[in-house]
Amino acid sequence: MTPPRDDPAGLLEAARTGDRVALARLLSAVERGGQQARAVGRACVGLGGGAHTVGVTGAPGSGKSSLTSALASVARAQGDRIAVLAVDPSSPFTGGAILGDRVRMQAHATDDGVYIRSMATRGNLGGLALATPQAVRVLDAVGWPWIVVETVGVGQAEVAIAGEADSTVVVVTPGWGDSVQANKAGLMETGDLFVVNKADRPGAADTRRDILQMLEFSDLGDWEPPVVETVAIDGHGCEHLWSEIGRHRDHLVASGELASRRRQRLANELREVVQHQIAERVRAVAARPELVHITDEVLAGELDPQEAADRLLAALVDPPPA
Repeated sequence: MTPPRDDPAGLLEAARTGDRVALARLLSAVERGGQQARAVGRACVGLGGGAHTVGVTGAPGSGKSSLTSALASVARAQGDRIAVLAVDPSSPFTGGAILGDRVRMQAHATDDGVYIRSMATRGNLGGLALATPQAVRVLDAVGWPWIVVETVGVGQAEVAIAGEADSTVVVVTPGWGDSVQANKAGLMETGDLFVVNKADRPGAADTRRDILQMLEFSDLGDWEPPVVETVAIDGHGCEHLWSEIGRHRDHLVASGELASRRRQRLANELREVVQHQIAERVRAVAARPELVHITDEVLAGELDPQEAADRLLAALVDPPPA
């Protein structure tokens, strides 16, 4: 029997034996946040560390979901188990994930070697839910060796995935348009692998050439990002792409960069958590009776915004008046 929702340690133990209901409850707790999410995080300490995380990003309509589904098929054909976190847009009514990605991955619904979870962005810029790093940690602790994080395409903020993954795959399509915009978005600097999807369309070879030319002017270090042409809907090129992802993982391990990337990722996550907690406390402080009208004072020109911010921050360490 699956442990209750208020038993994170029991749920984690059950999930590690393959209980998908337990895993779903753990991930739901992470998404909700609060004390339950903290308890799940504590339960995962010391577990995992063996998963390789692959971020898949790109503009809307580039075929990220179809490509992720095709990669899952390749991974399973090679005997690998794979989990997918599909970060969907939030519903404007419920705040939950719209689930479009999970619908497009129904081919894997009955495969015990594939786990698919949709998460809502909840308005978070960068196409990543705030809970994504902890969700990845849960999947790692449970024992999934490959974790693919597929983001909603959100333009320039797509680069956020680079801070959440070991390997970042950037997906474009033939005639992807303004290459200057792509450079501004930072995709050329953050991508470890590039995919020209829908390569059966005219212009695929030109797009591949454009990417290669742009990469020539980038600081690549000792890794030269491959540019792979795929047609995700029929699997063309996806086996090659999966092989290149494996090659990048081996490179990261051999060079020691994997450890440094993960260290930086944890530092970034810690900073995000601290900022989030401070923001929550500021909101609580701003609701105090003696501070609730501070915005009105700024609007009335009685108080400078910087001074108002100083008062709110000072109130974080001052107890409320008796």
